Amino acid sequence: MDCNELVELVTAYLDGALDLDTRARFDAHLLECDGCENYLQQFRDTVRAVGSIRDGQLDPAFRDRLLDAFKTFG
Repeated sequence: MDCNELVELVTAYLDGALDLDTRARFDAHLLECDGCENYLQQFRDTVRAVGSIRDGQLDPAFRDRLLDAFKTFG
């Protein structure tokens, strides 16, 4: 697995949705690639931070910009 494939699969990895073979290749790549290990940790930190935001805590304009930014990755 290369770094680009890992980035594409990170959400499925965190959701536990990868098949066993893909999960094993993902984990093997993480053992060899500090950059992807850091990316995964940053992704986890982002999910945790965003998950802690309650409804109404974000300015509506900022919320819309944030959602638009995430759409470009989907």
